[in-house]
Amino acid sequence: MKTLFTTIVILTAGSMSLSAQRMTHYATTASASWQQSKLSLSSKAMTQPLLTVGGQESGHEFRAWGTCFNELDLDALNRLTPEAREEVMHRLFAPDGDLHFTRGRLTMNANDYSRAWYSCDTVDGDFQLRYFNIEHDKQNVIKLIHMAQKYQPDLTFWMSPWSPPHWMKINHDYPVLSSRYNTMPKEKDAMLYDTTDATIDPDEMKLLGDRNGVFPRRLATQDYFIQDPRYLQAYANMFCRFIELYAAEGIPIDMVMYQNEAYSYTPYPGCAWTAEGTTRFNREYLRPTLQRQHPEVKLYLGTFNTNRLDYVEKIVDGLKTDVMGLGIQWECREHLDALRTRYPHLHLVSSESECGNGSMDWAAGEHTFHLLADYIGRGCDEYFIWNFILTGQGESTWGWRQNALIQVDPATNTHRYTAEYYAVKHFSHLVEPGSHVVAYASSEKTNGTPTILFRRTDGRHVVVMANTTGEPRTITLQIGKKYLNATMPPHSFHTFI
Repeated sequence: MKTLFTTIVILTAGSMSLSAQRMTHYATTASASWQQSKLSLSSKAMTQPLLTVGGQESGHEFRAWGTCFNELDLDALNRLTPEAREEVMHRLFAPDGDLHFTRGRLTMNANDYSRAWYSCDTVDGDFQLRYFNIEHDKQNVIKLIHMAQKYQPDLTFWMSPWSPPHWMKINHDYPVLSSRYNTMPKEKDAMLYDTTDATIDPDEMKLLGDRNGVFPRRLATQDYFIQDPRYLQAYANMFCRFIELYAAEGIPIDMVMYQNEAYSYTPYPGCAWTAEGTTRFNREYLRPTLQRQHPEVKLYLGTFNTNRLDYVEKIVDGLKTDVMGLGIQWECREHLDALRTRYPHLHLVSSESECGNGSMDWAAGEHTFHLLADYIGRGCDEYFIWNFILTGQGESTWGWRQNALIQVDPATNTHRYTAEYYAVKHFSHLVEPGSHVVAYASSEKTNGTPTILFRRTDGRHVVVMANTTGEPRTITLQIGKKYLNATMPPHSFHTFI
């Protein structure tokens, strides 16, 4: 496709000669992806500069692109021909591929994108972990990981559980709430708020209905994990045993978080924790156990998915000297600025991209682009995609349709790369680990044209921007005495280097 864009782009001012100030432009629309053209800098601005930088600014370092490894991703991948599977994994993980993923996220025990619910130890009262094993994983997620390691042998991983083994929970089941998708008795829902008159919506985390700006509407009043020292210590030991067994499979885990989404009260595997229970487990059990058995493994706190900033601060204030970072996702993104200011010594990680509703359309891609820019622009130094490949509309075993970077057609067993795939590529293909975030203008501040500027370790600059509006947009960026003047068509992604 011939280029539809009138563009002149920036490079570093001061560090490179004018003769070197040529740039390559990549553009994607719904009808044409990753179109390449060559551009030059301009000495004049077409509009008032959206961003102005001197060229030598130093922002926070970005460290890694990553994705999650789930059973339903493996099922989708296995529908493809061997040749197509290799193409997909090469494009996702290979150094000469597209997305350059170098990090992976794992779950201990089942998550909501497992085929069925299971744990690594189903024997009640097995505090010595005699029966703890990863045999289920070896037949499933570990196979998927090894397929990725073929193209990126230096992959590293972090882990968080969705649910402990059912026998370690007060409701003796994997989910938190009853629903039509599980067999938990409805009477046990009363445990969540310690009352029988609470209105509980098992679909609340689907972003349905009015949350009155607060998620969750009510906080759990008791821990679903049994707060008995035998259980707490055995659970901390499980983390270490899991790390050891995965290491034996050639899978290095260098970071853990105690719980995925402790504030999503789920009809699929999950676990509600109070602030007191969170502090107790991390400080008195998980941290010292890791220090004794695996001092090389970092402890992060999360994943935080609530916009109750007072609650998050209560927890982090009690553990800020015990952890190295925070995992942020969903509603907690609203408080990135406050968390970065209050805890400047802690790393912030975007632990999971939002999963959408199975549409896998351009609007979903624009939303992911917005999330990538906002999380990274506001201080996160790692970004993790949720599912990278799903079948059909990506429906889970508990009935939630979700998006993915790659969609497999169940009728033909062929695949396509979605708009979200290209949203990620516009960032990860040229923004290498070790790059610094120099400047950021959010979608809200620019009326729909999120823009972020990186400086790579080789001194080159990368500009990533989008026009998420229905009209053409012309914007100008300034670095030093040079300008990028870009006229972007409606609904388009752009990267300049």
